Amino acid sequence: MLTAAPLPPHLPADAALFLDFDGSLVPMAPTPDSIVVPAQLVPLLRELQALLGGAVAIISGREIAVLDHYLQPLQIPCAGAHGAQRRDARGQQCGDAPGDISAVVEACEQLAQAHPALYVEPKQSGVALHYRRDPSLEALCLRSLQAMLAHRPQWTLLRGKRVLEMLPVGASKGRAIQAFLQEAPFAGRTPFFLGDDISDESGFAAVLAQRGVAIKVGPGASAASHRLAGVDAVYHWLQAACTQLRTLHNLRQPAEVQP
Repeated sequence: MLTAAPLPPHLPADAALFLDFDGSLVPMAPTPDSIVVPAQLVPLLRELQALLGGAVAIISGREIAVLDHYLQPLQIPCAGAHGAQRRDARGQQCGDAPGDISAVVEACEQLAQAHPALYVEPKQSGVALHYRRDPSLEALCLRSLQAMLAHRPQWTLLRGKRVLEMLPVGASKGRAIQAFLQEAPFAGRTPFFLGDDISDESGFAAVLAQRGVAIKVGPGASAASHRLAGVDAVYHWLQAACTQLRTLHNLRQPAEVQP
């Protein structure tokens, strides 16, 4: 549950920063493909990477290829599909789906044809069924996906904000963060994770287990120890962090020798 702990005023120079995408860096939209990415996002991420020695990663439900599209030309370390995919700081990717679920995708698309408010998001590592345009369809979506999962033990169901998603068993944002923390440039740093959804709770648990900082974006119950009101507040905090880190960085530079 939420505590009253004050949010740290800035990131320490030894932070490893993990950021959710939708709902944290980008405002939610009626459908996943109708989002508007703030113009300052890519420059902000690039500066944070420079100031934190590259220890910045996106931890998202989106696929890595989709994240690259929205963040081009930046290719940042990231975990996609809730940790089912991961690209490390060297650019190496790992993660494969445990089996063909084309029949599940087809069944979801048939459901969406009967209920046009639904939105099907096929992925290489699963499928997401969004009902954000008609929350009354939640029970129908849940029953349908549970039935599809009944004979697919290698898959699991993840609930989010007006979305249900099939994922490979074992995939989670928390495990992705744990993997990053074993590698350069993230290893040995204090982890920070910002997220807004139920799927981010495993990430919060991972950073708290490492005595890091978990930041819930927006309302709702959470294990996170801190909170920001929304996307605008996230940008305000990150920009303030850049200012502070820039000052620390400049102080550490050797003084210019005067002729």
